[in-house]
Amino acid sequence: MADLPETEDGEYDHDFRADPEPYRVGRGEEGVFKVQPYKSELLPRWGYADPATAADAAESIYEQFLRYRRDEEFVGMDLARKYLQMGYTRAMRYAHYPGGKKYDADGTEREKVHWADPEKRKAALIFDHVLGRVEADEVYQTRKREWREQRG
Repeated sequence: MADLPETEDGEYDHDFRADPEPYRVGRGEEGVFKVQPYKSELLPRWGYADPATAADAAESIYEQFLRYRRDEEFVGMDLARKYLQMGYTRAMRYAHYPGGKKYDADGTEREKVHWADPEKRKAALIFDHVLGRVEADEVYQTRKREWREQRG
């Protein structure tokens, strides 16, 4: 995907629903803020401020994942998984580091705290639970394997 032109906002100047071919699964949360129209559909659903927000977000993203699965949109399915993963990692960062700041102003990594923010830990665990449902989904796993074999 790195060869695709980008907009001023840093998104790929490409409609991945109309032409999903250039999409690559990539590592971690890569592409969550660049791949349209999925970013516009998933980002408004995403939040991790507290456990209630995380529960609403995770369930809403999971419901969207199921729609993508029903419509055979692998890119959407994978982006939904990435938003769930990002909910977990962001909430866990706040759970471990006061204020969510992993590094000091000089770039030195701060010491991890167990648990700096117990509410964020609860939020992270909610995302982790729903992420586990997606990662265990046989249709998703099959499509992901096929996608990687065919496109990388």
